[in-house]
Amino acid sequence: MLPKLATLTDEEYLARERASENRTEYLDGELLAMAGASERHNLLVANLVRLLGNHFLDRECRVYPSDMRVHIEALGSFTYPDVSVVCGASQFHDERRDTLLNPEIIIEVLSPSTEAHDRGRKFHHYQHLDSLDTFILVTQDHPRIEIFQRRADGTWTYKEHHNLDDVASLTAIDFEIKLRDLYAKVL
Repeated sequence: MLPKLATLTDEEYLARERASENRTEYLDGELLAMAGASERHNLLVANLVRLLGNHFLDRECRVYPSDMRVHIEALGSFTYPDVSVVCGASQFHDERRDTLLNPEIIIEVLSPSTEAHDRGRKFHHYQHLDSLDTFILVTQDHPRIEIFQRRADGTWTYKEHHNLDDVASLTAIDFEIKLRDLYAKVL
C-alpha cells in the first residue's frame, strides 16, 4: 500500500494514473499498487473473457479485461476489476474511454494477497455502482465460484459452486458458466 494522500479529485487521480507505468487503485484516499498476476490468475481471466465474449457475439454486451478501469462516482473510487461486463451502451468518465462508469457484472479472481480486500473493501465500493447487478468471485487453486446478485430491494443473494461438474447461472445475461470450462488448463 502506498502512503495515504490528501483526497485526490477525479482529474488528479486520472492524470497521475495515465502518466504512470504502474497501475494503482484509489479507494478511501489511498493509492493501492497493483501487483502482477500469477499464471492461474491470468488463465482464469482469459477463460472468462473468452467464454463471455463468445456468448456476446450476437448481443449488445461487451466484456472488458483488467485494463479497463472502473470509476465508482459516489465514492470517488477507481478500481481495476479482473473482468467487467456492460450490456447496452458503455458509459465512460471522459473522451479517453478508459474509465468505465456502468458495469453490470464485475468479476474478481481471488489471489491469496488480495482475497480479503476483494471480498471486503472492494465489494463494499462496488455496491455503490447503481448499474451493478452481479458480483462474482473466482478462486484460483480449486474450483469455486461465488455469485452475488442484487435484488430489486437492494439486498444481495449468494450462490456458491465448487465442483468441476457444476454449472453456475448468470441470469442477468442469460449465461451458464461450466466450471470445467472456466478452470480449463488451470487445475
